[in-house]
Amino acid sequence: MTTSAPNPWVLAARPATLSAAIGPVLIGAASAWRDNVFAFLPFVVVAFCALTIQVGVNYANDLADAQKGADTEARIGPQRAVASGVISATDMRRAIVIVFGLAGLGGLYLIWYAGWPIFVIGVVSILAALGYTNGPIPYGYYGLGEVFVFVFFGLVATAGTRYVFDPSVPVAVWTGGVVMGLLASAILEANNIRDMDTDEVAGKRTIAVVIGRHAARRLYAATVISAMVMIPFGAVVGWLPAMCLIAVVVSPLAIPLISTVNTETTGPPLIGVLKGTAQLQLFVGLLLALGIAF
Repeated sequence: MTTSAPNPWVLAARPATLSAAIGPVLIGAASAWRDNVFAFLPFVVVAFCALTIQVGVNYANDLADAQKGADTEARIGPQRAVASGVISATDMRRAIVIVFGLAGLGGLYLIWYAGWPIFVIGVVSILAALGYTNGPIPYGYYGLGEVFVFVFFGLVATAGTRYVFDPSVPVAVWTGGVVMGLLASAILEANNIRDMDTDEVAGKRTIAVVIGRHAARRLYAATVISAMVMIPFGAVVGWLPAMCLIAVVVSPLAIPLISTVNTETTGPPLIGVLKGTAQLQLFVGLLLALGIAF
């Protein structure tokens, strides 16, 4: 029996990383639910916009890394669409415009619903997404990827979601945003540790390339541990409801991820770390959302 090849557009969207867009939305929406300002349709549109922006980021990265020579046959990760030739650069450019256009359409509704600050958040988020590996100063090539991921996939995504429902953004939302931002950064760190050899050859100066493998492994561990420690700390000082402590139950999932990063250099185990970190972020986001809501 033969099986059909995976759809290249689905692969280029990098499904394993899309959970980074969901956790912040769940936390922001849960806070709105707790304060009785939640509305279902805006929640659906925010989730749609978050996912389309994430897909747009991944498509833009696929195109830019192929053009800059970061994705070669020596790369140990999954096949990249443009570099391998399964999607042309022209088609990928069209797809990027379409995906960000869809995010923009959703954004028009959110602007009507919540006001002009959503326009600012949306425009800045899309510019940041495109600037990661594109533009005159692609910050992902200068060791700033984790900083921008922390800000936009953590703080901005979480607080921005809550703002859609109500202009007030409680401290629990900001705290949850810190946790989501740290775990999103850890996803990128896992990716960069896996790709550091080919990135260095291509001149892509990620933090992993700049500080070296040993320090990059320590940074990944510190980022994941900091995210998990932030939960009980936030609950103790009153930044998070006590119920958010339920998120700590998934912290043992971080142990094999950190162990693998510290011992492996080959592709499949490190790909597993990336996927596992994304799953950890999704679980934490879901449990924090439940703790905040109830």
